[in-house]
Amino acid sequence: MGSTSDKISGKANEIAGKTKRAVGRATDDPDMQAKGDVQEAKGKGQVAAGKVKDKLKVAVDRL
Repeated sequence: MGSTSDKISGKANEIAGKTKRAVGRATDDPDMQAKGDVQEAKGKGQVAAGKVKDKLKVAVDRL
């Protein structure tokens, strides 16, 4: 996956995770809240990976 697709997928997972967490709170469903937290964390990791790929590309391009 490229850096842009990592960041896009990450943001999508963050949004989906926040939505799941909110639905879990609204319906008093701790499992849904936990799934939302996990998905949001996964998304943040994907965004971070995309940013690292961008920085690595810039560093390699400078060589």
